[in-house]
Amino acid sequence: MNQARGFTLIEMAIVLVIITILIGGLAMPLSAQIQARRIAETSRIMEEAREAIIGYAMTNPAVPVNSRHLPCPDIDGNGTEDRAGNACAGVLGAVATGFLPWVDLGVASQDAWGNRLRYAVVAELAANNQGFSIGSPLPAQPLVACSNNACAAAAPDVANNLAFVLVSHGPNGWGAQNINNPAGTLLAAPNGPDEVANLDADPIYVSRAPTQPDAAAGEFDDRLNWISFPQLITRVCLTGCSP
Repeated sequence: MNQARGFTLIEMAIVLVIITILIGGLAMPLSAQIQARRIAETSRIMEEAREAIIGYAMTNPAVPVNSRHLPCPDIDGNGTEDRAGNACAGVLGAVATGFLPWVDLGVASQDAWGNRLRYAVVAELAANNQGFSIGSPLPAQPLVACSNNACAAAAPDVANNLAFVLVSHGPNGWGAQNINNPAGTLLAAPNGPDEVANLDADPIYVSRAPTQPDAAAGEFDDRLNWISFPQLITRVCLTGCSP
């Protein structure tokens, strides 16, 4: 009579190796799919924030007749814009920086990784005693977008004459304010010079393709959204807004 034969240890080991390889092959595409969904969700959140800022300008007149102004950044982390009199609080030079005032705008408070969106605006465009209208000249010191941190504000190679910029710190979240941490407690600072450039208060912001930590220019995964001053005038002052 034939005796029943079970698996040998070698055969079981081979089966386990095959299963591990199959699981590993499935896990990586799944991780990539999750990351792609988060990137798409963040792009949607940033686009909605951009439109909300434009909507704010449409409904908030400045002191000059029929002029409009943009919201100030949130400095203290409570989701509302911070002003010092007619101007934005915490202005350095020509730029007001902080976080998106999501409460005032009625939009999502964070990107898909749970980090606050950073918001920078040309300070004169957010001053409610100055504002802008159809006849307004270009800002004297606009924000610009470059492909690297070394570009000059006078010669940007991505976008010029920007009225405001929104920044998501991407999957790595370096330098971000996470919603689970107390206000003012930022995540570890970035070590790539291009991500560092998106944290300071100068008018130069970097927008380029993502790179890994071993890249010559360092790791970069920030995501940006913006509107130029001419586009802002077209959107906000389409049916009026003239001095």
